[in-house]
Amino acid sequence: MTTLNDWSYLAAGIAVGSSLTWFLRKSSPTSSDLASVSSQTENLLQDNLLQQVKNTELAYYQAKEMSQFKAGFLARITHELRSPLNGLIGLHQLILNDLCEDPAEEREFVAQAYERSLKLLKMIDEILSVARTEQGTNKLEIHPIQLTQVLQEIHQLTYILAANRNYSFTVSFPEPEIYVLADYRWLRQILINLVDTTFLQMEEGSIYLSASTSATNNCVYIWLDVPSHAVICSEPIDLIEFEKKLNQENTDMSSGMKLLLNQKLLEVMEGKLEIIPSPITKEVTQDWTRLQISMPLAIPEAEHHQMEENLDEIDCIAPL
Repeated sequence: MTTLNDWSYLAAGIAVGSSLTWFLRKSSPTSSDLASVSSQTENLLQDNLLQQVKNTELAYYQAKEMSQFKAGFLARITHELRSPLNGLIGLHQLILNDLCEDPAEEREFVAQAYERSLKLLKMIDEILSVARTEQGTNKLEIHPIQLTQVLQEIHQLTYILAANRNYSFTVSFPEPEIYVLADYRWLRQILINLVDTTFLQMEEGSIYLSASTSATNNCVYIWLDVPSHAVICSEPIDLIEFEKKLNQENTDMSSGMKLLLNQKLLEVMEGKLEIIPSPITKEVTQDWTRLQISMPLAIPEAEHHQMEENLDEIDCIAPL
């Protein structure tokens, strides 16, 4: 015989079951909800895919441009050496063919030939110095360098040149605790070369030098944002073809040659030089291109020595 308690338990079970069924129906997504979520996910995936395609195309274009630029290395060296050599040959031909009006003019030609010889020797020494460094013959003094100190020195050495040419040169100094692992002398020279050659290529505008650490890898970025028309790699690659159009009296090393030598030096220091579009910021508002230098992030020497001392103390502790 069914008791009152049995009916109570049955009623409670039916109530719980009904409530659970209603909750499951309410919480489960409907077909329209599933379609909306699926559409949003598909749109998000398409946007991400399009962005990845754009980034890949941009990276491919930049790599292709840089590859073509590096491919002209031999042509550039040939031009760098042929230009002063042609000047020397021309001056000596004038002297040997007795085309000088008087001994004073002959002596002047000899002096010009001597000056060109010294410049040619300096260029050869610079190229050989980089080659020896790349091969490991010239040892680099790699140690932690405070990046703020380097950028301050760059600004002091180049701001007068910018002021004389009526260019705006802005430097944003990084945090003092940021250190890079590099050879101080070569890193300073590379940055000076990039700033100087940019000024030589510029017609108008301004440049912006800054630096920041990377959140994804253990490196520091040094950025030089310059007007796109002043990018060094815009220089003709086939210098032999354009040799007749170049000023034969200019015996200084070309901007393109300096850039290639700087690239090789950075690679020896485990760094990298890239040419990428400048992001739009409050400082970068015009058509600029970014020269990006990547350098290994370093620990300050004081902290490095402290870590070594701590490790030595740990090693000295005898096991229990």
